[in-house]
Parts: sequence; structure tokens; C-alpha cells
Amino acid sequence: MITGTLSKMKSALEDTVRYTLLVGENQVELTPLIGKSLTLTHTGNIYCDACGNKTNKSFSQGHCFTCMRKLARCDMCIMKPETCHFAEGTCREPEWGEQFCMTDHIVYLSNTSGLKVGITRASQIPTRWIDQGATQALPIIKVKNRHLSGLVEIALAEFVADKTNWRALLKGDNEPLDLKAEARRLLPLIDAKLYSLRIQYGFDAIEPIFHDIVNISYPVTQYPTKIVSHNFDKEPVVSGVLEGIKGQYLIFDTGVINVRKFTSYEVNVEY
Repeated sequence: MITGTLSKMKSALEDTVRYTLLVGENQVELTPLIGKSLTLTHTGNIYCDACGNKTNKSFSQGHCFTCMRKLARCDMCIMKPETCHFAEGTCREPEWGEQFCMTDHIVYLSNTSGLKVGITRASQIPTRWIDQGATQALPIIKVKNRHLSGLVEIALAEFVADKTNWRALLKGDNEPLDLKAEARRLLPLIDAKLYSLRIQYGFDAIEPIFHDIVNISYPVTQYPTKIVSHNFDKEPVVSGVLEGIKGQYLIFDTGVINVRKFTSYEVNVEY
């Protein structure tokens, strides 16, 4: 048995995604455990991912209330990048913003629970796609910062979904999509908006990308026919046969659990 606080699973894009469960300082290779029994038991303790202090409740995926209020990574603009206020000089942590927001971002199309538009830092490809459970992804536009990526995403979201239906995601893989054809269909619809943004932010601020479709396969032997969601806040023990992993979800024969949701929860792991 090992004990530690949970972090987002580490992943590597191979023929089938390779996952590692991070438990404090420990790392558990998960792929060899598929088809075997695995038990996660929440000890009742939660430790802030930023300051390390014990907290009764987790905010913004693993933070105490104080850190949630003061850290830029917990600001609303992380969920809604189009509301970024860095240029106004009101970022909670300007140095953090420089590193994570004022850098190249990619707008992409993916096949998750269906066709979807999304954004990510260029450095987070393909991790972001794996975390979302995408089976296909295609970068289509590069922009110079997070704010711009949000504005482009909003423009495309008028014509295509920008959210993932997690229940549909866990019921199986979608049929493959021709993402290049979808890009050819969608991009002309936002030509005027892109031109307006280039006038405002510079013609080098938004660039088209020509890339091959990335296909992603997940280590799943059996998808659930009925989605039962495990929740450490309601039941401290999650146990069963591990039947697969997709996105940040562990798929047991007893239900599924979103590991990222329980970042900073201290657990005992037995396998």
C-alpha cells in the first residue's frame, strides 16, 4: 500500500496512451493494472496543491480557499480565457501570467464526445487532448497568447461545441471524423472575425496551422453500459477491477472516477 495526495494522471502518447498515477512522491504505472483489482481509499485529508496546508474543502481542483482567492491559476479567466485581464495590469500574478498565458496557444478541433473546438498552450500538446479523452485532434490556428485563443474559440463555438459530454465520452469511442474537412468548413465562417482580430492585435498574432490529424487510442477493455460516478466526498473507498482509463477517468467495473477532480486528496492505494 502507498499513501499520498493525488495529482492529475501523467500520460504519454504511444500506440495506446500510457498512464501513470501520481500519489504524493510515488508513481504507479496503471496500464499493467488493467484487468486487476485496484482500491483507492480517501483518508479524509486534503492538502492544498499550492501552499500544502490542510484544508477541509478543495477549491479549483486542489486549492485551499486562501490560495483560490489569490492565485492567477484559479482566476475565472482560466476557465474563460476571453476574459483575460493581463493587458489591464490586474493579473493576480503577472510573472505566472507571462509564463503560462502570454505564450503561444493552439486552437484545435477534436473528436471527444463529438466534434469540439478547444484551446491549449502549444507546450501542452498532446497532453491536453489526452486529458479530454479525445480520440482525434487537429491543430488549426496558432495565436500569440491565451486571450486571443479564447476570442477565436468563441467565434468557432457559434458553429461547433466547445464542451465535452463526459458521460458520452465514457460510453465508448466515436466514429472517426474527417477533421480536416471540418476545418475547411468552419474556418471560412469566421474569416471576418479573424480579420478583425488581426487588425486589432497584429497580422502575425494569428496564424493558420497545417498539420496531420493525431489519432489517440486509450487502454480500455470494457466501457460501462451505465455510468456510475464515484465521489470521495460521499464514499471514501473506490474499489473494483480496473477496466480502462480514458481522459482523466479511471474506469472500474463498479463505476468511474475523475482523478483530476480529486487533486490534493490524500489516498491509500492498494493493488
